[in-house]
Amino acid sequence: MTREQLYGDLQEIWQARRKTIVFVTHNVREAVCLGDRVVLFSPHPGRIREEFSINLPRPRDINSPNLAQYAMEITAALKSHRKTQVAD
Repeated sequence: MTREQLYGDLQEIWQARRKTIVFVTHNVREAVCLGDRVVLFSPHPGRIREEFSINLPRPRDINSPNLAQYAMEITAALKSHRKTQVAD
């Protein structure tokens, strides 16, 4: 419950202030819920691997099917990059 309240609060703050906010997270759904862009980085050295634009209206519900669709796409990309790293 606290986490979902935090998501709502952060979206309200952004809506009121319209300032750039950079979030770093390992939670894909959280990234989609709070971000307009999700950027995947490679390990060692950290480089941008892929970028996703999140075109969903605000406020966003972390449990919405549309949000889940973006999260599934990003998770698939993460798994794909992981397989590439193991093969190298």
